[in-house]
Amino acid sequence: MMKNTTTTTTTHSLLSFFIFFFSVATISHSFSVSFSNAPLSVNEVRFIQRRQLLEFADRGENVTVDPSLVFENPRLRSAYIALQAWKQAILSDPNNITLNWIGSNVCSYTGVFCSRALDNRRIRTVAGIDLNHGDIAGYLPLELGLLTDLALFHVNSNRFCGTVPRTFNQLKLLFELDLSNNRFAGKFPTVVLQLPSLKFLDLRFNEFEGTVPKELFSKDLDAIFINHNRFRFELPENLGDSPVSVIVIANNHFHGCVPTSLVEMKNLNEIILMNNHLNSCLPADIGRLKNVTVFDVSFNELVGPLPESVGGLVEVEQLNVAHNLLSGKIPASICQLPKLENFTYSYNFFTGEAPVCLRLSEFDDRRNCLPGRPAQRSSRQCSAFLSRPPVDCESFSCGRSVSPSPPIVALPPPPPPSPPLPPQIYSPPPSPPVYSPPPSPPYSPPPPPTVHYSSPPPPQPVHHSSPPPPPSPEYEGPLPPVIGVSYASPPPPPFY
Repeated sequence: MMKNTTTTTTTHSLLSFFIFFFSVATISHSFSVSFSNAPLSVNEVRFIQRRQLLEFADRGENVTVDPSLVFENPRLRSAYIALQAWKQAILSDPNNITLNWIGSNVCSYTGVFCSRALDNRRIRTVAGIDLNHGDIAGYLPLELGLLTDLALFHVNSNRFCGTVPRTFNQLKLLFELDLSNNRFAGKFPTVVLQLPSLKFLDLRFNEFEGTVPKELFSKDLDAIFINHNRFRFELPENLGDSPVSVIVIANNHFHGCVPTSLVEMKNLNEIILMNNHLNSCLPADIGRLKNVTVFDVSFNELVGPLPESVGGLVEVEQLNVAHNLLSGKIPASICQLPKLENFTYSYNFFTGEAPVCLRLSEFDDRRNCLPGRPAQRSSRQCSAFLSRPPVDCESFSCGRSVSPSPPIVALPPPPPPSPPLPPQIYSPPPSPPVYSPPPSPPYSPPPPPTVHYSSPPPPQPVHHSSPPPPPSPEYEGPLPPVIGVSYASPPPPPFY
């Protein structure tokens, strides 16, 4: 009876909060509210909402464990506490996905999958959670940090809000983290940098804002999706250190250079930087990206010519540089790329294109300054733009900072010999230093096989995507999952 009363009280409190929160959110769309007869600006309303979200998401839930419940092992008991706290933090579950989250058999809960523990094959533990496309509203409680054997956490396409709990740093086996297409807010969740096993990070379609820590690009990830947020910063020079095969940062507020280190991303397969405020030249040796199949820098403010080296992107299938301030002539080598299917370079100021470009199956050259081509810019627009001084791409200083070499200075003539010194008391030379062998070079694992994300991945026998399958008594897949084919979590809506 005590447990039911506590749960009811907590649920009523949470419901009252969300009724208040959504009331404020609705009023904010009218651009002003009245509080104590004093009007609030839109920014003030948003600030109040954000503070409420942050405070709400950092609260723990008090879960009372019924002493009559019997658990297979202590880890499943901890999982029960975590999942019950999460259930209390859910305010809307229209598809009743969590309806059967009752009792001690947590491995039978919908969307919860168990496997043998890596460090003890005799016991079962919660290995994965998949609530994709559940339309669930709520937040993530601190108790989720108790799921220390979790390898997969997929909650894309729901209505979760608040922030990512700091206790996620306990999820040392977490391999895939998909929070996409929700209502998470606040700064970049730096707790993900503390996850040593993480390979797949998907934060797209949320309300994250502020800067992105440069450490993200030095982390051993295979896929980074942070598009459709409100991040605002310059791409760091260590971008080239990232081992990812796919990176999508579209539809944010990035500005400044396209770092020259980009060409050092040896595993890169797809890169989409569209719809930001990047305002430099493309790296001159961009053709070093021999494995890239999708390259999209459209809707930025890039300037200068298309580098001739783009013709070295021998695997590229989709190439989009539209809606920039690029100029010059389109090199014929680009239009002769063996796998190029779609080349879009509209809404720039190009003045020439090779005839071979007109024979591509799909291309778009509208709104340029191309003689004899339809739907071009007016002569006035072209003259005004092309009369400007040529772009000096070196002036952007987009390369890694290098310490300048010391100047060469002529040595002065040797001084005249000094008179002999008086005899000195002999001191034996110091003992030679103890030899220490150089440290072994750090182990560098081979790069993971290329992963393709252009189309939804084929279903995997060990993962499940929404709608969730019927509960199974045991999840026999590997933990954490093996790198190499595709990731289990299906993508949210396309980023175009």
